[in-house]
Amino acid sequence: MASQPEADDTLTFAIGDVHGCSLALRRLLSACEGYARGKPFQLVFIGDYIDRGPDSAGVIAMVRALLEADPERVICLMGNHEDLLLEALQTGDSTTWLSNGGDATLASYGVATAQDLPAADRSFIETLRLCHDDGKRFYAHAGIMPGIAFDQQDRETLMWIREPFLSSTADHGRLIVHGHTPQRSGRPEILPNRINLDTACVYGGALTAAVFCAAVREPIDFIAVTQD
Repeated sequence: MASQPEADDTLTFAIGDVHGCSLALRRLLSACEGYARGKPFQLVFIGDYIDRGPDSAGVIAMVRALLEADPERVICLMGNHEDLLLEALQTGDSTTWLSNGGDATLASYGVATAQDLPAADRSFIETLRLCHDDGKRFYAHAGIMPGIAFDQQDRETLMWIREPFLSSTADHGRLIVHGHTPQRSGRPEILPNRINLDTACVYGGALTAAVFCAAVREPIDFIAVTQD
């Protein structure tokens, strides 16, 4: 790991795929606040807040409240599961979304269809960002297409790509911070050109935050909690 940040260096906590694990998210947010010890920090959520886990409604409520309270320091990216929900809303066909965990999301809200979800939560999901570039790290839910400029990456790639991104050993000019591909070990995948923060919380793994500072592009630490 890199050296600890200077006293005035704002921390960034990048949080991996939550998938309805609200208890783990609450624990992780508390752990991040404790880690910061009163210093300013930023949150970057990598996406996939909903589906499969027990409390997607609670996760959305927490993340929305954080963003609305301090939009300057909370960045919320869209994941492929949010994309599936939006497709269901736009087309009226929820088959693919429901077969990928959308049924758990509906149950958490106590509603029968995607159209019955609260309008404010649907609006929140519609306005999620696709990526974030802080100059040293590029954050996207799934990754990037190697060899393509960051500002030319398309929506589907940012939320859905696996290959050829996962196999690429190229230095992309930024450290790519992503999720999307579950690490059943419960530990982040740490490579010179990318960090995968999907540590399979919803499958019994952990919910993980990578800790970054402005001075170096590599993570200086990781914080992990479990749902149980």
